[in-house]
Amino acid sequence: QVQLVESGGGLVQAGDSLRLSCAASGRTFSNYAMGWFRQAPGKEREFVAAISWNGGSTSHSNSVKGRFTISRDNAKNTVYLQMNSLKPEDTAVYYCTADSTLITIARSPKVWGQGTLVTVSS
Repeated sequence: QVQLVESGGGLVQAGDSLRLSCAASGRTFSNYAMGWFRQAPGKEREFVAAISWNGGSTSHSNSVKGRFTISRDNAKNTVYLQMNSLKPEDTAVYYCTADSTLITIARSPKVWGQGTLVTVSS
């Protein structure tokens, strides 16, 4: 199966922007729908965004809609999460995920990266 490695996390101030990247290796990247989940301290993991294998369809959670944008570059085997207007409540470990379809990846993805920490200070 595909292996995922996230990067781009860090410490930013409220209102700043950050772009996360997820590099995939192994199986053919374009076969997979890709997504992002996050887990804040003391909270359960939650769905953030997902994108279909060809980038033609995307889905974003209500909490990030209008501020975050998921995209992918199949030539680079990479999926991105552009995060704008960051808020302290966006502080979390962000995980890149992969699965067969846009529906399954939003529910219970099969493949997970190791996560990257995003901290937003007020």
